[in-house]
Amino acid sequence: MNGTNNNLSIFSRPIWVAILASTAAIVWGFAYPLIKTGFTEFQIDQSMTGSKMLFAGLRFCLSGIIILLAAKYTGRSFRLKPQLENEHLSKLWSWRVAAFVLAFSLLNTTLHYTFFYIGLSHSQGARAAILNSMSVFLVVILSCIFFYSDKMTTRRAMGVAIGIIGILALNGDVLISKGILYKPQELYGDLMIILNALCSAFASLMTRGLARRLDVFVGTGYSLALGGALIIIPAILMGGTLPHVTLYGTVILLLLTAISTIGFTLYNRLLTSNPVGKIAIYNSLIPVVGAVSSCWCLGEPFYWKYAVAAGLATTGIYLINKE
Repeated sequence: MNGTNNNLSIFSRPIWVAILASTAAIVWGFAYPLIKTGFTEFQIDQSMTGSKMLFAGLRFCLSGIIILLAAKYTGRSFRLKPQLENEHLSKLWSWRVAAFVLAFSLLNTTLHYTFFYIGLSHSQGARAAILNSMSVFLVVILSCIFFYSDKMTTRRAMGVAIGIIGILALNGDVLISKGILYKPQELYGDLMIILNALCSAFASLMTRGLARRLDVFVGTGYSLALGGALIIIPAILMGGTLPHVTLYGTVILLLLTAISTIGFTLYNRLLTSNPVGKIAIYNSLIPVVGAVSSCWCLGEPFYWKYAVAAGLATTGIYLINKE
């Protein structure tokens, strides 16, 4: 048994899976207060959609370039993984890979973080962090639909139900006091975060397909660089700028770039070596870290409903993976 375990990749050994997945989730959690601080430092307000997109695009494009440079320096292959011998079919395979990488880039970076940045600017960091945990449960549900090896058991169904109740608990005061149809703009930020969660969930399912076509580190670099560029272009066309560039703001942008580089590299690699649900569980740390770090760094009030929602979300994820 020990010999078999020693032959496993570091990304498959249980102790290292726990350490690396937790690291990815924790650094992602700290992105919430850093983004809010970056908006303030660059003087980007809620109405400046183009500027918010430019800020996000620069972060991910830089992260992708860093990953690609690191892949090149460490000698990783940039070639497509051979699937077909026929020359004509190989060219067709190349076009299909390009289309897949483009679709992955749009979901994993462009749409995902366009929704995220816009939503976060209309919501408190702690609230957005917990609401974004919806992506964890979506991954569990979708993996049962698309992967034959993942079954929707009674325990998993209970976990998903408890997690959804936690998300509803987060928004219960708005729904009860104002109602969905009373002022729908009140829920604009929440809607953006939910769309972000949907993109994140589908991108997680696509990661294994990416690894079958390219080296996963190279694929991650391409998706972030291309996805970031696809955010920057429309941002500039919309008149997006960074109104007030300071040294502190630049440091914040670089820290966010480092978070993307570390988080996506670890998470995508772990997804290719382990069951999707096994890795998704660790994303339950993101709302907890995001909520605590937002309250700590930004001085946001920590309402009791944040603790309740975080507790229910964590309980749901525990039940899903207990078996």
